[in-house]
Amino acid sequence: MSQNILLITPPFTQLNTPYPATAYLKGFLNTQNIPSFQCDLGIEVILKLFSSEGLTSLFSQLATRNPQLSPNAQRIYKLRDRYIQTINQVIFFLQEKNIALTHLICEGNYLPEASRFTQTEDLEWAFGTMGNRDKAKHLATLYLEDISDLIVEAIDPHFGFSRYAERLGRSANSFDELNAELQKPESFIDSITLKLLQEKIELSQATLVAFSVPFPGNLYSAFKCAQYLKKHFPEVKIAMGGGFPNTELRSLSDPRVFEYFDFVLLDNGETPFLNLIEHLDGKREKADLKRTFALENGEVVYLYGSKQNDFSQFELGTPDYSDFELDKYLSVIEIVNPMHRLWSDGRWNKLTLAHGCYWGRCTFCDTSLDYIRRYEPNTVQVLCDRIEKMIRQTGEIGFHFVDEAAPPALMRALALEIIRRKLTVVWWTNIRFEKSFTYDLCLLLKESGCIAVSGGLEVASDRLLGLINKGVSVSKVAHVNDNFTRTGIMVHAYLMYGFPTQTAQETIDSLEVVRQLFEAGVVQSGFWHQFALTAHSPVGQNPDQFRIQIENERPGSFANNDLQFRDLTGTSHERFSEGLKKSLFNYMHGICFEFPLQDWFDFKVPKTTVAPDYIHQSIDEQAYEPASPSAKIVWIGGVPSIHTFTKKKKNNSFEMAELTFSNKKHDLVIQLKHAEGEWLMEQIPALSVNSPKQITFAELEISFEQHTGEDFILFWNSPVVKELRGNGLLML
Repeated sequence: MSQNILLITPPFTQLNTPYPATAYLKGFLNTQNIPSFQCDLGIEVILKLFSSEGLTSLFSQLATRNPQLSPNAQRIYKLRDRYIQTINQVIFFLQEKNIALTHLICEGNYLPEASRFTQTEDLEWAFGTMGNRDKAKHLATLYLEDISDLIVEAIDPHFGFSRYAERLGRSANSFDELNAELQKPESFIDSITLKLLQEKIELSQATLVAFSVPFPGNLYSAFKCAQYLKKHFPEVKIAMGGGFPNTELRSLSDPRVFEYFDFVLLDNGETPFLNLIEHLDGKREKADLKRTFALENGEVVYLYGSKQNDFSQFELGTPDYSDFELDKYLSVIEIVNPMHRLWSDGRWNKLTLAHGCYWGRCTFCDTSLDYIRRYEPNTVQVLCDRIEKMIRQTGEIGFHFVDEAAPPALMRALALEIIRRKLTVVWWTNIRFEKSFTYDLCLLLKESGCIAVSGGLEVASDRLLGLINKGVSVSKVAHVNDNFTRTGIMVHAYLMYGFPTQTAQETIDSLEVVRQLFEAGVVQSGFWHQFALTAHSPVGQNPDQFRIQIENERPGSFANNDLQFRDLTGTSHERFSEGLKKSLFNYMHGICFEFPLQDWFDFKVPKTTVAPDYIHQSIDEQAYEPASPSAKIVWIGGVPSIHTFTKKKKNNSFEMAELTFSNKKHDLVIQLKHAEGEWLMEQIPALSVNSPKQITFAELEISFEQHTGEDFILFWNSPVVKELRGNGLLML
């Protein structure tokens, strides 16, 4: 028999766009002519809960329970009729369906307000007079967060818009706590989730249900759904895959997990899932499954008898977003920051440029696992074909390339191909802040539609960056980020504190570096993470080298990636958490740069040893690097017009050429010697992105000197060429 396949993302991931794992898997199954159905239970639960019917039920639950409420929760409860009256229209507004509501929301007398609105007195600086729609989105987001606060306090402490019961999935060395929670009666959120699940099963007539569990905040809901299926649809086979099992469940041995799931699949899911379908169809023995945990004779076994290789990036197909109700997702603005909003505002098609990480050496990262270790880039032709197909399917031109770190060379080739195909796309991605991102490359990326990048600055200390093996320095990061921001590409920095051997002095110095980066305007957004030790990282595998002591060395029967440890240097990193996050929140809003660093902490911290102009000096004092002979010279502007004229000076006449380039904003007019002008006109077609062969700097130099008899280096560094280089003549 052939399987009826249902792919599910359990609550919760994102409000604004589907998590892409099931879309990737569905796209692959299409290449095998295997039909499947997918759903995002997270957004569907949110829409059921945040509706007039859902809030009526929620407030009825509160009336029945009659809990002791905080003053803030009491206020929301007293305003319940107003919330029930407004919720549907607010949701429609956040779905971009009734934009006229902007005016009512911004007037300030439409939304009921609780504690989340205490910070809204001075939003004019953020949105100005023309940003009312964004302002209304932000206020509507605060309105939802007020309701969320009530839910967490009085209905379900596990609730969160982008996670559910996340604590139960974090550092879950033992299955005991999660299993105990699963034995409790259904929560209010569970009841909504399971009713929707029942509808999906009945609609799809599923015989195989696969849950993608990317994060700890999806784990509980996946198990709760699986528990429901085992009870009410015992004939359905249930599988789990995704980021959480790939990192946390690699040594799974607790048989109780298989009271909920029949199979747990690891790493790239395409081949393991295809083999599982073949097994359930009676075409493959169970022992011949691939990277799959199952239960046999009461014991957990790892099945890896399959001889079938993993599929290459070229064979995986285009992610398929059909079945998702794309017009139902919510665009919210949680933080008033143009870069930070990208994670929550707008619909983004997700696509991967390359599997794994081309660097793969950072000592805090899971470099021994497949999702990092195995680097396999795609081709720009395949990528652009997929981009075009996804635009046709979804109607969306926004793309988030979800790479571990997008390779600069592949980004360059992709940008050129996007320009060649005359595609209109808006995209952003995750990178390493490495020196390959020259100003010219950033200009090219911007021209192709790149609006933002995010990358790991991590500890913002050269000593610790060396320990991390990041391959960058703080000064190089500052220079690269300046290249991005000068071309109009926003920058988000992932920041880390608490790396082994990090001292209090280094933490404060890192904060000062971050302050200067924001003040200089070369970073627009950031987020501090406390270092977490994982078993599959170089730090976890070589603790003595990093002067730490692992405290849970005996593997548990459930999740075994996160490790508890003691830093033998003795620094209490947790104390810095609140001050680091509070200062960063203000820096992201462009304020409080003048505050002494001590003011962010309620305990004594060292004075910074970083020079007050360190970042400005790093940006300004970059050494001159001569052009590489193999650098490609590319022209991304249009074809100029030319006319010749005679210039007279002191009884001498000179034949001159005037070239006019019509750009999007203005005409650029340059004057050159006649021979130089003619030569440049001849080169423009060959330098165009549409040229079948890219010209190198060395080839251009030879051609120029043969044609004009002049020194090319002098010409290249002349004011005229510098003007051209600022208007589309790129050295890549």
